[in-house]
Order: sequence, then structure tokens, then C-alpha cells
Amino acid sequence: MSEVRAEMVANVWKVVVAEGDAVEDGDTLVILESMKMEIPVLAEDPGTVVSLKVAEGDVIQEGHLIAVIE
Repeated sequence: MSEVRAEMVANVWKVVVAEGDAVEDGDTLVILESMKMEIPVLAEDPGTVVSLKVAEGDVIQEGHLIAVIE
């Protein structure tokens, strides 16, 4: 199991995956917006998204849990 966490304070601009989706290493999970830049958050391991902890429009802090992949 791997936890995907935010590396910075940002707005969740777009959620690309849903719970139950299969992902590969390097797939985009969500796109964050910070200081007018779009920052993709990537899966670091292949697996299935078992839990998504953010929604579009959320403001997240550094270290915030974004998703859990098994």
C-alpha cells in the first residue's frame, strides 16, 4: 500500500482518477494549482486507487493525504 501526499499548499484543480481505478507508476492522479501553475500529482507505484481523500476545489496543506493505492 502506498500513500500519496501533497508536497505543497495548493488548490485541487482537477481529479483525474476515481476510487477503483487501476493506475501505473507515473499516472496522473490529480492536478494541483499553486501560484498559477498546474502541478500533476503522480502515482509512485502501480495498483488500484482504494481511497481518494480530495475533491476538486479543496485547499490542501503540505503533507495532506491525497490518495491511497494498493
